[in-house]
Formats: sequence, C-alpha cells, structure tokens
Amino acid sequence: MTSPSGQDRIFAEQREAVADFRFGAEVAQVFDDMLSRSVPFYGEIQRMVVELAQDIVQPGSNVYDLGCSTGTTLLMLDRALPADVNFIGVDDSREMLVKCESKLREHQVKRNVDLECADLHLGVEMKDASLALMVLTLQFLRPLHRERLIADVFKGLRENGGLILVEKVLGEDSHFNRLFIKHYYDFKRRNGYSETEIAQKREALENVLIPYKLLENRELLLKSGFRYVDVFFKWYNFCGIVALK
Repeated sequence: MTSPSGQDRIFAEQREAVADFRFGAEVAQVFDDMLSRSVPFYGEIQRMVVELAQDIVQPGSNVYDLGCSTGTTLLMLDRALPADVNFIGVDDSREMLVKCESKLREHQVKRNVDLECADLHLGVEMKDASLALMVLTLQFLRPLHRERLIADVFKGLRENGGLILVEKVLGEDSHFNRLFIKHYYDFKRRNGYSETEIAQKREALENVLIPYKLLENRELLLKSGFRYVDVFFKWYNFCGIVALK
C-alpha cells in the first residue's frame, strides 16, 4: 500500500504472507520517505558523507555510488564537488535508476553522470576512482560475495582514494544487540510506523538484509588492503565507516 504523497505505507495492511523485500517500483516510489523515517540521523549521515567526500575526492577523478538508489547522495555531492569530477551510479534496480535519473534532471545536474544497472554480487569494475560510496548497500549483498566486492573497490581506487560505508550492524554482544534493536524500533514508532508495519518489514528483510558486526566490517576492509579505517558515525545498530587506500 502506497500513498499518493510518496509516504511509505507498504507494510501498513496486515498480510497473510510477507514476501522478501525487493527494490521494485512500489519501494522506489516511497524510498526517500522510507529512509528518512527508518534510518536514524539520515540527513546528518548524508551531510557527513559529503564532508568526507570533499576531503577525499581528487580532481578529475570518478566517484562511484554503489547502490545509488534514488540518487539522494549523488545530488548532495553534486552541490559540493568540483565540476571536473564524474559520477557513476550503480544499482540493480531499474526502477530506482529511473527515479534517480528523474531526480538529477529535476535538479538540473550538469556534470557527467553515468547510471548503470548491474548486480554487485558479480563484483564491480571501477576506473580512475578516488571515492566509492556504499550507503546502506553492502548489507544487502550475500556475505559470500562481500569480500570480492570490497577487493574490486580497492583495486579500482587511486592511491589515497577512499571508501565510505554506511551499514546497519549487529551489536558485538547479544545483550546489547537486543537493546539496540529495541531502541531502534522505538525510533520507528516515533516516526509513525505501526506495530504491524515494523513486524512485517522485519519479516520481509529477514533473508535479504544480513548485517555484520561493526568489527567484522572493519576487518573486511583491512583484509582487503585499506591502510586506514575509522568510524565516523555510530547510533545503536547503525554505523558509518571511512577507509583510505
């Protein structure tokens, strides 16, 4: 169920069976609202991503947004980065890319932007990149494929290039993990989601979103060759990590 205003009401009605979550047309229509109401401090995370991008991006290079969805991050980066920096947005949902292209056109983005429909489970070939972004993306890849993708990202980055990773994470301890999830659902309730919506969304994501612990993500990045890895954001079961080659 979706509303004409673009408000996320997908899981508002009780269903007999909840299918796995997918990034199709129904989700693309309300995705921006879904993120703003489901991801703590989403606007602040995006602001921090742009600040860090300004610190990392090199002149005349490429910036890759892997899992670019509706293009929110690309749009914010466009306002902050030099015009000679090229953008490549990659997503496996054509519906998301249609929304992304429309948003970039609406805001009259002039720079060179290439949008590619591709499955990141198969890896990625990046060229002359100084920055790669994975904002709430890696968690949707099957764990078996994550190491290869991070290795591809590392290979495609210029020296001193960076990766900005934003993820939902597990607590390092089961006790705190339960507490963090409890407080996260309280956050969703404060943003207007009902018990039915929370429960059905959780069921839909169960086999689709597979989070790692923060330290597991950190070790994955270090193992792939990144020299410096640090946390720039943490809120209960969400984190932001920046890594430099």
